[in-house]
Amino acid sequence: MLNRIFRLQARNSSAKVETIAGATTFLTMAYIIFVNPSILSNAGMDKASVVAVTCIVTALATIITGLFANAPIAMAPGMGLNAFFAYTLVITQKISWQTALGVVFLSGLFFMFLTLIGLRKKLVEAIPSSLVSAISVGIGLFITFIGLQNLGIVTDHPVTLVKAANINAAVIIGLSGLIVMIYLEMKKLKGSLLIGIIFSTLLAICLNKYLSPEQKIQVPHTFFSANINIAAVAFKLNIADALKWSLFGSIFSLMFMDMFDSIGTLVACCSEAKMADENGKVKELDRLLAIDAAATMFGALLGTSTTTSYIESAAGIEEGGRTGLTSIVTGILFLAAAFFVPVIGIVPAYATAPALIMVGLFMIKEIKKIDFTHLENAFPAFIIIIMIAFSYNISTGLAYGFISFTLLKVISGNPTQIKPAMWLITILSIFYFLVPLISNK
Repeated sequence: MLNRIFRLQARNSSAKVETIAGATTFLTMAYIIFVNPSILSNAGMDKASVVAVTCIVTALATIITGLFANAPIAMAPGMGLNAFFAYTLVITQKISWQTALGVVFLSGLFFMFLTLIGLRKKLVEAIPSSLVSAISVGIGLFITFIGLQNLGIVTDHPVTLVKAANINAAVIIGLSGLIVMIYLEMKKLKGSLLIGIIFSTLLAICLNKYLSPEQKIQVPHTFFSANINIAAVAFKLNIADALKWSLFGSIFSLMFMDMFDSIGTLVACCSEAKMADENGKVKELDRLLAIDAAATMFGALLGTSTTTSYIESAAGIEEGGRTGLTSIVTGILFLAAAFFVPVIGIVPAYATAPALIMVGLFMIKEIKKIDFTHLENAFPAFIIIIMIAFSYNISTGLAYGFISFTLLKVISGNPTQIKPAMWLITILSIFYFLVPLISNK
């Protein structure tokens, strides 16, 4: 039956191989169960509820991917996208997390619309690869900075804005977890980030008496709970307030971030899983992108940030995962994790902070793909990287980068190198800056 549903023999796989691959994917990306709630709780969302929602959304999106696309791809709330939600939308732009969920829903709806009418390809192809890589690098730097703040090793300063903080017990615990992650990554061990988070948490429990009151861990009375309660965040999104002109740029930015992230991940992973045709095109790409967009809308309804395809799926593919059965196994394991909310909820921010730093490192690797030999390509990429991190706002970084790219092409006498869709993106980026000025008058 499994062979008939997932075409195991046709893809040179077996139920045993797929099960191992699914478990491997789960181990490599299970850190999101800890990290996503830690980030979204900074936006004022109930942490325990977000833990459960993270598990549920990841499980259902991944299982649906396995059933309807027969692909070994896992989907979950995306890193960088959750940082945009908490730190850009809620903290910097000072909107409620309910409205931010509305922004996420609308970005998923527009993503779905572009995929269905075929405009997605034109928009993606309009943006130079150097700028796409710069977005990844900029978000990586941004996430690293957040990780350093959560760890407590970087803090604010009235004159220099930031400074290195004093070392304390929590910082030592977090750095210990970071060392564990780096060592395990060097040894190519699966689940390195998850193991590092667990190690830091256990170390914090052992050293609890040396921690300050706000850093102490309260060990729960039970580690298992069948009472999964997501009422604090589910169906709380505010779409009406998200439709304001001032938030259009944010919807646009979220949509593009998800689009680039998903396409890059899906092309890389599906090609590795032998799902590409002789021309290198992924057969189920449009279906997978539609599932991605639908998962984002579903996640916003339940109460989490943008859901996207995970590059950690490559770990399961390396173990032999070739079909949707891999995704089914991964999804079931995430669903089971939802029953361990009490123990997951005790994990402190300084234990998950090293995972943010490591994810930042992984994303910054994209810098090698940026063309620094031509200034009209190098400067916009540089501006995107710097402004995402220094403005503490991903939308602002993208807008500056897109505008500067178009401007430099025009003044260098190469306007024909700008594709029509890029002109549209540039105009929207200009409106991103103009709308707040107009609304304040």
